Amino acid sequence: METQSHNMQYKVGVIADTHGLLRPEAMEFLKGCDLIVHAGDVGNPDILKTLESNAPTFAIRGNIDKGSWAREMPTKDILEVEGKFLYVIHNLEDLDLDPAAAGIDAVIFGHSHRPISYEKEGVLYFNPGSAGQRRFKLPVSIGRITIVNSCLQSEITFLTSA
Repeated sequence: METQSHNMQYKVGVIADTHGLLRPEAMEFLKGCDLIVHAGDVGNPDILKTLESNAPTFAIRGNIDKGSWAREMPTKDILEVEGKFLYVIHNLEDLDLDPAAAGIDAVIFGHSHRPISYEKEGVLYFNPGSAGQRRFKLPVSIGRITIVNSCLQSEITFLTSA
């Protein structure tokens, strides 16, 4: 009798704050992802089309995303991925619910350009940082959340020193 491996990995590439710049290193990092989540401040609709060429892409509208192309984008949403609930919002300060009480497994956000990953009350809070233009002295970074055996594993990768 054959048994199926239950060690399947589902990779969610997480990018934010591209501000109109999609670096080749970001596209390389996102190769092999099952889903890409853009946590706002896309800056240009062509970025979403390019991301979509790598994997199905979900994006929310950030504070710089203006114009007709951005109007249809939600400002926040909940995605169900492999039985996990991911709450995507651009600015964490706009969070309008208690993620733990709502059964959310992860809150994905951007806006601050500061990469961070931490757990609070059993909820993963994940900001991949900014993958676009360097701002201030903050790093250029991108992230991934991998769902393995229904556990969330997060990683942040620094893309460039330029």
